[in-house]
Amino acid sequence: MLPNFKRSETEPPKISSPGFPPAANTPPTPGARPLGLARSGERNAPSVIGPDLTINGNLVSKGEVQIDGEVQGDIQGTYVVIGEKARITGGIVAEEIVVRGHVMGSVRGKRVMLQSSSHVEGDIFHQALAIEQGAFFEGKSRRSDDPTAEAAKPEIPSLNGTVGL
Repeated sequence: MLPNFKRSETEPPKISSPGFPPAANTPPTPGARPLGLARSGERNAPSVIGPDLTINGNLVSKGEVQIDGEVQGDIQGTYVVIGEKARITGGIVAEEIVVRGHVMGSVRGKRVMLQSSSHVEGDIFHQALAIEQGAFFEGKSRRSDDPTAEAAKPEIPSLNGTVGL
């Protein structure tokens, strides 16, 4: 059985339709993380890059990011989900990474899961790695105590009106 990457809970979570929150009359499961909540317990919806969106540039988020479109650049976040139809050309750095789509670039995360529909061409640096049967992975797998600390931090441009040469 593959690791679930969730913290142990006293009661298993109720299963709802993928991508939809539980019905209004469904009581919340104690200790369960409802869909769309950040890992720290904050009530923030995930940032979503839709299937019709193409981004040329880097993405930086302090929370959850779900990508269903195309990104040509690096991605940094806390919890990153690469959807089945997504195409990423660049590196990914996050605490937790779930890959269901196509990634060409390095992946750095404390917990990394390649699901059966994933296609990854690049090295994976991780603390914990799970690869489902049917997943495609071409590259090197390197275990590290802190894989995200070794990644180069993306440069965020300053908006103070000065131009550096």
